[in-house]
Amino acid sequence: MNTEPFVSFDNIAKRWNGQLGVENISIDIPEGTFVALLGPSGCGKSTTLRLLAGLEIPDEGSIHIEGTDVTEMAPSARNLSMVFQSYALFPHLSVAENVMFGMKVRKVPKDERLKKLENALRITGLLGYEERKPGELSGGQRQRVALARAIVAGQPLCLMDEPLSNLDAKLRHSVRKDIKKLQKDLGMTVVYVTHDQTEAMSMADLIILMKDGHIMQAGTPQELYNIPQNTFAAEFIGAPPMALIDGDVIPGTEHAHKVGLRTEDVELVEAGQGRISCTVSESEYLGDETHVLLDHPKAKGLVVKLHGYSSLQEGSSVDITFEDSALHFFDGDGKRIN
Repeated sequence: MNTEPFVSFDNIAKRWNGQLGVENISIDIPEGTFVALLGPSGCGKSTTLRLLAGLEIPDEGSIHIEGTDVTEMAPSARNLSMVFQSYALFPHLSVAENVMFGMKVRKVPKDERLKKLENALRITGLLGYEERKPGELSGGQRQRVALARAIVAGQPLCLMDEPLSNLDAKLRHSVRKDIKKLQKDLGMTVVYVTHDQTEAMSMADLIILMKDGHIMQAGTPQELYNIPQNTFAAEFIGAPPMALIDGDVIPGTEHAHKVGLRTEDVELVEAGQGRISCTVSESEYLGDETHVLLDHPKAKGLVVKLHGYSSLQEGSSVDITFEDSALHFFDGDGKRIN
């Protein structure tokens, strides 16, 4: 993989009537990388994508694609394909015609068009729907047509704004795997917006975690999970998220404002035999395991995973224990203490 930036943002800012969109956004994306822009609603991830697409022009900074300054270029000049939440399909054209429209405009030979069409419809689960019009499809099926259209475009850069949001859970999981495989097979660079951390963790080579128009942390999924640089990353990444405990609860950790602890590092023991005493607030039985939610006056998000079914009753007193090596430390500003 080429280590030179294929896409770069240099200190990008965008505001509307003085209101912050994004600020101080600097990102380098190597060619062939799958990048997830992740964060809650309103964090600036879609604005960042629209700036890259050319649908918005930044107030400050520059954007480069393949070494070319595209900051003020039209979307059509940026050599990219897009899949956004709006389907943008031609209502009078069939599924096949919608998918092949761009290829016909580019005068791609018919045999190649049909081959790419069949592959894209197979990947998106639309084989057999070729002759249907968008009005005859469900919302999820229309989104899959838009996804198939981007697949056949064959551009080296593909931008996706929550393209799987209208799909049911089973199909979303399947298409997620297909998108990742396609990206690897074709060597495409993908920038993918999502609020779903499971999508980001399972698909991305690089995650850009955003909040309030700023980048909170950028790194591999493993880095964000194992070495969160702030309490926002600690609580946003992981299911369940990292628990945060006041620093004065655990002896020897008074130097930290908050101490983080992942669920898999917590062990349940009998009352009086652990390091922190808690009360069971709720149990969530999930079949192969039970998530036991715990209450403590100076902790947030304490959860223990137990194998199979647990009969622990709400209000029960329990203790938890853990290794010191499993602890993460954060200061009063929420920043990681190394």
